[in-house]
Amino acid sequence: MVTLSSDSRNIIGRGPPLGAGLFFLGLVSVGIMMLDQRSNYLDTVRQWLGAAAAPVYAVVQTPGQAWEWLTGSFADRTRLRTENAELSEQLREARVKLLQFDSLREENVRLRAVREASAGVGGRTMIAEIMRVDVDPFRHRVRINKGSDDGVFKNQPVLDAFGIVGQVVQVDKYSSTIILISDSGHAIPVQVNRNGIRSIAVGAGDLGKLSLPYLTVESDVKTGDLLVSSGLDGIFPAGYPVATVSKVERNPADTFALVEAKPLAQLDRDREVLLLWADPPSQVEAPAAKPAKPAATESKPAAETSSATPAPATPSAAPREAAETPPPGTQPLPQSQPPQD
Repeated sequence: MVTLSSDSRNIIGRGPPLGAGLFFLGLVSVGIMMLDQRSNYLDTVRQWLGAAAAPVYAVVQTPGQAWEWLTGSFADRTRLRTENAELSEQLREARVKLLQFDSLREENVRLRAVREASAGVGGRTMIAEIMRVDVDPFRHRVRINKGSDDGVFKNQPVLDAFGIVGQVVQVDKYSSTIILISDSGHAIPVQVNRNGIRSIAVGAGDLGKLSLPYLTVESDVKTGDLLVSSGLDGIFPAGYPVATVSKVERNPADTFALVEAKPLAQLDRDREVLLLWADPPSQVEAPAAKPAKPAATESKPAAETSSATPAPATPSAAPREAAETPPPGTQPLPQSQPPQD
């Protein structure tokens, strides 16, 4: 049987006084700090204590790190998906712009070629854009964005940077229709640039082929000859390139040779064409002919008055003028000789 002690003294009052113990511990702490400050005796102990406390730190920090990793993974995945969608959209826009830039670059090259070609063309020129192509495979016709308001007229010649394209067959107010030289219903007089042989190039219904059915077997035509417009039709000016001879076949039993040519104009790739206004020669001669009208009107009253008088007086004036102005290379007669005769 356990009995409790009858000692009723306070527990705090037992043992050494608290003040003395506190003073002793303070001295020990100050001494240890001084030794550590001067001699670094406690570095090894501190390292061992840090190594012993590292697992405790890892266990304590693991839940927080796991939560941050979990939330960060979902946040990074969402952010990456958003950035990927934005970058994909920007890439598509950049590709579309790049395609537009390529188209603009090609258009710039074509316009420069047309402008350089128009520099050597006589007369006024105008660049027109092809809006529509006839879908009928047997009709090689295109629609341009220039019409009568721009001065376009029927049968006007049309060129590109490489040669003759065709001519205008229909004119509206704001647009026009062009028949290409490859159309089966079109013909253009040409001549061989090498020797001047004239013929007619007829459209074969193929954008890459013209036919010359009126060249005889004896004609001096060979592959590679340049065909230029002869200007004998009054539509196309002379000297513009039309095609190059691509095929020549001669059969002695036939009268005409089989001659084919390839158009120089890019009929299947043109986006812009060149309308040509040739300078007619009448514009140069017109100012010189205007002063003749007043002379005709002034001579009319003279003719009316001369009808009442005898006619022999008129022819005598011409020989007198001829006598006064002798022809070059002859010596004039003395003034006294005509009266003596």
